[in-house]
Amino acid sequence: MALLITDDCINCDVCEPECPNEAISMGLEYYQIDPNKCTECVGHFDEPQCQQVCPVACIPFDPAWRETPEQLLAKYTILTAAKV
Repeated sequence: MALLITDDCINCDVCEPECPNEAISMGLEYYQIDPNKCTECVGHFDEPQCQQVCPVACIPFDPAWRETPEQLLAKYTILTAAKV
């Protein structure tokens, strides 16, 4: 699964710089996560960094965007190859 930011977000700005894939950006009212870029930090860290720093715990897993660990790792490989 990718992650998503709920409307409980207080726009504190701590999650966006923590995302190694630059999947987090400001939406119309609060931050949002691009599921095409979110790997749940697979390949970078053991746990999603945005969830770790969020002071209001508003970043759950997105049940509408289900991915296996293997799919997340494949996405990580593609995203990091594009940066080289």
